[in-house]
Amino acid sequence: MSFNPTTARGTALSGGESPGRTAESGSHSIGVSQHGSPSISVVIPFYDEEANVQALDRALTPVLEALGRDYEVIAVDDGSKDRTLALLEQIRRRDPRWKILVLRRNFGQTAALAAGFDYARGNVIVTLDADLQNDPADIPRLLEMLATHDVVSGWRADRQDTFLTRTLPSRLANTLISVTTGVRLHDYGCTLKAYRREVIENLRLYGDMHRFIPAVASWMGISVAEVKVRHAPRRAGVSKYGLSRTMKVFLDLITVKFLLSFMAKPIRAFGGFGMILGGLGALITLYLTTVRLVFGESIGQRPLLLLGVLLIVLGAQLIGMGLLGEILVRVYHEGLGKSIYAVRNILGDASQTSGSAEPGQAGKGHWGSPPPNP
Repeated sequence: MSFNPTTARGTALSGGESPGRTAESGSHSIGVSQHGSPSISVVIPFYDEEANVQALDRALTPVLEALGRDYEVIAVDDGSKDRTLALLEQIRRRDPRWKILVLRRNFGQTAALAAGFDYARGNVIVTLDADLQNDPADIPRLLEMLATHDVVSGWRADRQDTFLTRTLPSRLANTLISVTTGVRLHDYGCTLKAYRREVIENLRLYGDMHRFIPAVASWMGISVAEVKVRHAPRRAGVSKYGLSRTMKVFLDLITVKFLLSFMAKPIRAFGGFGMILGGLGALITLYLTTVRLVFGESIGQRPLLLLGVLLIVLGAQLIGMGLLGEILVRVYHEGLGKSIYAVRNILGDASQTSGSAEPGQAGKGHWGSPPPNP
């Protein structure tokens, strides 16, 4: 199910700020930073975290102030039913650098982060959980590494969670994701990450895909680094995660792998399987035809005949699905003006370059648009 930020954003952003979006309304994209925008945006989703709100403010604010750079904190209240919103409003009245985005109901962490990305104005965007298991004091280390990379991900090397229900499934999932996507990280599930703005400004987040942002963004040829960060046991409140999310991760991984490998060429996925099945079916029917014509044996009652015909039909259907996929891909890219490549930068006069996409973006580090996320 796709997430539409125009319906998920509940009340307006506290303080009257407008989102830094592109004209592509209704999608999870971030617009170009405006003049006078903060250098750093910290996006934090909150859901029933009243016991941690004030402690998080006390831990986070000194760290950000010590950086000596303009910053903003985008607190996304994801439909909390406790006093989380009231406590956030208290912080907002005391510190106008805190912005509060209130969603109409609980849409989930991916939707909350996507909404925060829509309204973030900084050139660097940091994501952080509200439960204080990640130490805000690690943010400067991520920012230091971001000077030479596009994405820096936290790695909870000494994880303080239950081993059987949290740590072990997470390690298995991280290994599987790394092998499948080719982007090797020890800890995809760590929310503490830092991104250059251009990495996420064209990403669309759906479902529970926030943990796959480094893998999906790899389509653009980004560089990813990993930094060991501290991890503490949850001090208060109740964890929103459990074993039930493991299956969701595996299903999302299948989607990510398909998008990364076959988004621009679906015929190679469906058509490949179709040709294999159709070829097997053709060999079977050729064999049975030889048996009937050369040896004169009856083949009408043989199950192998039905299998051969079935494989040929399935092969034809898969090839047809691949062709339909090719048509849909062209409708997506051409109808919406999406690019099938990503440009980091253009040196020289781009207007004189034959076939250049969007010459007006010269020198702006235009990344193009990645394949959409499910």
